[in-house]
Amino acid sequence: MNKWKTDKEYISLVNDILSNDEFKKLKEFKHHGDNRLNHVIRVSYYSYLISKRFNMNTRSVARAGLLHDFFLVNNQEISLKERIKVLITHPKLAVENSKKHFKLNKLEENIIISHMFPFYKALPKYKESWLVNTVDNAMAFYERYFTIKDKVKSMLENNSISERLKVNN
Repeated sequence: MNKWKTDKEYISLVNDILSNDEFKKLKEFKHHGDNRLNHVIRVSYYSYLISKRFNMNTRSVARAGLLHDFFLVNNQEISLKERIKVLITHPKLAVENSKKHFKLNKLEENIIISHMFPFYKALPKYKESWLVNTVDNAMAFYERYFTIKDKVKSMLENNSISERLKVNN
């Protein structure tokens, strides 16, 4: 999924975000079996492509798609209770952090704050908000599926499972 790198129109909309040093830190955080940076790029780019097809606000979709998980909390270093709290409240953290580094319009704010609806209280008010919410869920499922699939494949290739089954029988 590197097609976004050669999409000049997309890059022109988001280059300031992608080149921001604070934003680049997202690469350091595990997310859905990958890292948070790759996740937000997938959500942003696929949302952008769909929004283009349906004549939506491509600029706001691309930018807010990148910023929807722009918070710098490492879920691997906090308790399960704190992780659950962050899972539910991170849209607010992402909006606050995004505002520190970028100028957001009302549409972008709503896309970011409502991307976890119905788990977070903010309601998507725009079709673009619903789009990013849906693409984010699809990408999370996709990323988790391939992470689990790759782990099982690796275990099978290393005969881990088959060796355990022989021992247990």
